[in-house]
Amino acid sequence: MVAAIIPVILCGGSGSRLWPASRDSFPKQFLTLVGSDSLFQATVRRVAGAGYGAPIVITGADYRFLVAEQMRALGIEGDIVLEPLRRDSCAAIAAAAEIALRRDPAALVLVLAADHAIPDAASFRAHVERGRVAAEAGRIVTFGIRPDRPATGYGYIRPGSPVEGAEGVNAIAAFVEKPDLATAERYLADGYLWNSGNFLFSARVFLDELARLAPTIAGPVREAVQKASRDLDFLRLDGESFGQATAKSVDYAVMEKTDRAAVVPSDFAWSDIGAWSAIWDLAEKDADGNAASGEAVFVGARNCYVGSPDLLTAVIGLDDVVVVTTKDAVLVTARDRAEEVKAVVQQLTAARRREATEHRMSYRPWGNFESIDRGTRYQVKRITVHPGGKLSLQSHLHRSEHWVVVSGTAQVTVGDDVRLLTENQSIYIPLGAVHRLENPGHIPLEIIEVQSGPYLGEDDIRRYEDDYKRV
Repeated sequence: MVAAIIPVILCGGSGSRLWPASRDSFPKQFLTLVGSDSLFQATVRRVAGAGYGAPIVITGADYRFLVAEQMRALGIEGDIVLEPLRRDSCAAIAAAAEIALRRDPAALVLVLAADHAIPDAASFRAHVERGRVAAEAGRIVTFGIRPDRPATGYGYIRPGSPVEGAEGVNAIAAFVEKPDLATAERYLADGYLWNSGNFLFSARVFLDELARLAPTIAGPVREAVQKASRDLDFLRLDGESFGQATAKSVDYAVMEKTDRAAVVPSDFAWSDIGAWSAIWDLAEKDADGNAASGEAVFVGARNCYVGSPDLLTAVIGLDDVVVVTTKDAVLVTARDRAEEVKAVVQQLTAARRREATEHRMSYRPWGNFESIDRGTRYQVKRITVHPGGKLSLQSHLHRSEHWVVVSGTAQVTVGDDVRLLTENQSIYIPLGAVHRLENPGHIPLEIIEVQSGPYLGEDDIRRYEDDYKRV
């Protein structure tokens, strides 16, 4: 019987080049940009079923409940592993390999980025099977995409001689950095491949190579896994040990140094969704080359993209532009300069603008809330609590609150008083009162919250009890 491949999904990063839709608080892997799933969900679904084991997802503590919720929506279970801090890709992959090895001493691991688009899952899986023979023979395999244009935004791989006994797999002659246009054109002519950043290998082989080539990563990560602790349904790596690991990409730490590197020249459709122009590339277009997500009207426009889930957006007389709207920001850019969006985020960050990193909608393990109005001494929020969801037992030093139930049933605790509220009923939470909101029903609970006070920040919360072990 052929052993199942264990998928490892790297689910960190902020995706700032897809601002304003992607921000630190809700990065691009959780967005639905192509198809009906988020990029993360599409990645999980791509490697679910026969031939694949339960996935190992490596993410940060800030995203743990988003990961869990999106996996629950798919009905797929796996290990969610929490990095205590970012140490680039190699440490994350090493931790996953250590965990896979504890599952199965002969484990084959398939490492995937959570934010890549690969529309043809069957073709991708066929390429994985092509690489399996080489991985089982001790090769560390990556997937190199045959380029269809001289792209300057990707690293490249120069394939070497064929790997004996593994049809369709080549040794790697060289990794090369992102080129200028003239060099990219030469690479295209010379048969170079785009470096997709996805890998297939034996967990044991990878960890042995890591110990040989980068012991300052291998040792601390092994210790971080050994000292890992359970936190609800998550596995939290030991912070002190993990923090000692050198921050380095897997390419620099292992792939460029090992003599075991191999590549599967691949022709499945692939994009790392590095800019809004990539969304236009993948989207269905009208006769004038325009594409839209949400409601859009095009008049005398060609080759444009509109991403506007909440607002009707019209584009008149423009060619090759991208327009993206959210509830608190609008982006307009020439399509061929879409990668420069990162510079906008840097300016907003330097100016300490909330829009650089946060959406008006914020997600929590119990549901979400959206700020819909704000003034000097007040804020209005729409709060949604999942069935069975429960906010922490808490108090505030600087604000009082009024809650109005819009739909569903709320169980509200204020001091020693516990009561049920239904649609159109309301309650007042005095400043300093210990209180809690719960949804005991079977449908989502929606309330409108009006806060009043001199300080309305999210850090004005003192928690006494919390089902999600937040402090």
